[in-house]
Amino acid sequence: MYDIAIIGAGPAGLTAGIYGKRANKKVIAFEKLTAGGQIINTSKINNYPVTPGITGPEFGQALSKQAEDLGVEIEYSEVAHIDNNHDYFSIVTEDGNYTAKTIIIATGTEPRKLGLEHEDEFTGKGISYCATCDGAFYKDKVVAVNGGGNSALHEALYLSDIASKVYLIHRRDEFRASDDIVEKVKAKENIELVFGANITELAGDKKLSSITLDTGRTLEIDGLFVSIGRIPNASKLIDDLTIVDDDYVDAGEDCKTNISGVFVAGDVREKELRQLVTATSDGAIAATAAIKYISANS
Repeated sequence: MYDIAIIGAGPAGLTAGIYGKRANKKVIAFEKLTAGGQIINTSKINNYPVTPGITGPEFGQALSKQAEDLGVEIEYSEVAHIDNNHDYFSIVTEDGNYTAKTIIIATGTEPRKLGLEHEDEFTGKGISYCATCDGAFYKDKVVAVNGGGNSALHEALYLSDIASKVYLIHRRDEFRASDDIVEKVKAKENIELVFGANITELAGDKKLSSITLDTGRTLEIDGLFVSIGRIPNASKLIDDLTIVDDDYVDAGEDCKTNISGVFVAGDVREKELRQLVTATSDGAIAATAAIKYISANS
């Protein structure tokens, strides 16, 4: 029996694990992909205290090592469901079942897809949702980035140092990103801004070779990086969990959900600001709340 079971090993989940272990609790974190969460897809982090310029992969690796060195167990397995037995929880995974006194949901979000024909077919064959992961495959090639927020512009900047040309496609006539990032993008000579356009068609033979826009323009490209938002994925984890606004978990700044003993941290929580610093803050708060819950119910 674990004291705290954390679903997701990103910044929120691993921070929760660190706080749990420092309180001498038995902690396990479940991760279906890579420890570190979506921060590993960020080329450079400049808005987190004390670590200007650190890369996302470096941050993720250092955080996971810190958690594991303290004794947090990281189980690389997808959680299918959590059963609420009222005095403990059963965590059902693809590799086995576990029990815990408390749950912290820190599942983060998944990339939003375009929803176009051939998208799944070309994923990994010209379509990617992570420039840091796949950008190296497009050295001196022509690529496009679809999106207009901070993440999309970061992707474009990262790719501009690898690819020969980057089309940055946004459906509106201005970006939603912060001004400093916008200025950096505009200063890059090999980034072409394509405003007021949506991708309507994906074409290629075995791999993506071109995209068509609703403006009628066709772009010959080697790769497309989709960065049009994220989708939370916690609604099916446990029955009776209150979900709001497109599958985000309803919880206040105390990170307590409507289910006793279940807490939430990070981007999957309904909140105004989703940043690295708020994810780690949530992790600390959720773990502290879980520790108090265990003490009150032991």
